[in-house]
Amino acid sequence: MASASISALTQEKILRARGASAKVALLSTADKNSLLLAIADSLEASQRAILDANTADIENSGMQGAMRDRLLLTPARIKEMAAGVREVAALPDPIGEILAEWTKSNGLHIRKVRVPLGVIGIVYESRPNVTVDTAVVALKAGNAIVLRGGKEAARTNQVLVEIMTKVAGIPEGAIELLDSGTRHSVQALITARGLIDVVIPRGGAGLIQYVTENSTVPVIETGAGNCHVFVDASADLDMADKIVMNAKTQRPSVCNAVEKLLVHERIAAAYVPRILRKLVDAGVELRGDDRVRFVAPDLPISSAKDQDWHEEYSRLCIATAVVADVEQAIAHINKFSTKHSDAIVTTDEANARKFLREVDSAAVYWNASTRFTDGAEFGFGAEMGISTQKLHCRGPFALAELTSSKYEIVGSGQIRS
Repeated sequence: MASASISALTQEKILRARGASAKVALLSTADKNSLLLAIADSLEASQRAILDANTADIENSGMQGAMRDRLLLTPARIKEMAAGVREVAALPDPIGEILAEWTKSNGLHIRKVRVPLGVIGIVYESRPNVTVDTAVVALKAGNAIVLRGGKEAARTNQVLVEIMTKVAGIPEGAIELLDSGTRHSVQALITARGLIDVVIPRGGAGLIQYVTENSTVPVIETGAGNCHVFVDASADLDMADKIVMNAKTQRPSVCNAVEKLLVHERIAAAYVPRILRKLVDAGVELRGDDRVRFVAPDLPISSAKDQDWHEEYSRLCIATAVVADVEQAIAHINKFSTKHSDAIVTTDEANARKFLREVDSAAVYWNASTRFTDGAEFGFGAEMGISTQKLHCRGPFALAELTSSKYEIVGSGQIRS
């Protein structure tokens, strides 16, 4: 943090979080749960202030479509946010959990226990619910948190943090919000080695790449969501329709929305026109390979370029390809997927088991929408993000993944010979 461009206030906030982490780590389970329930109540009681700030952010951002939806808060979403906080309060406290214990022949008793990570740093973009979700999960796991949200949600994030930090009993510095108007605050956060224990980038591919390539602090990488659905030859087509439509159109701006559709060649002539017509009627832009365009000549399908298979659209757009079999579907996914969430729709159990075993993604589905890759849907309450890396944690991560461990050894005067 030696750069002159880093403000004194940013340094002060990071140092304050470091000091608060020791106090947060000592909070009892009852104290933490009480604080979380008070935060939930305060969020609901402050709905008007939150909505006013959010309206100003939306008007100032100029965002439209799916990106506007990421930024938008409504009374229903605030209620969901508060409900998520209460769900976290109801979950078991991971801190102090005994992971293993044993006694050696020399009488030493060794115990491995969960402990907080310390100070969590998170860099994220325009979704203001992340401000609350990540703060309460960090708090329940005994950590302080430093938040650096996107400038589009600056007013909303400020109000949300003020609501949480005004709750009586929250240690000063436990929840800090950095300035979002400049990248200098990001640089300060990701290079504060020794003060920040882990950084989590949550957003688009550009943000994630910047943090992972420039951070001197350990990173838990949350990946972009180039998610796939493969409709196998034996699929129940009514089920496939529901899964594809839900995965693409229910909320297209989120990372677990499907971006690519693969269809077995044996059913392509019948199924591709059927499902793409439904998608067009729902306002989805279509892209496809030559075989897709051949079997659905009457639909407005743009020719898919190589970049399409890599791209996370985050909007009402989907690229479709015809594949020869489950092996080709798996190979396609493992080549182009961001290793987030991928699904097969089939009644062939052998194909399904093969898909589940061989697709190298954090979440792999058989006959279900990719939209379930979410901490709350998995029973974790609010989440920190979806990790697509393999070290420390993978998939939706929350309380347990925001802990480390230490060994407590109790002796009776033993010395090593």
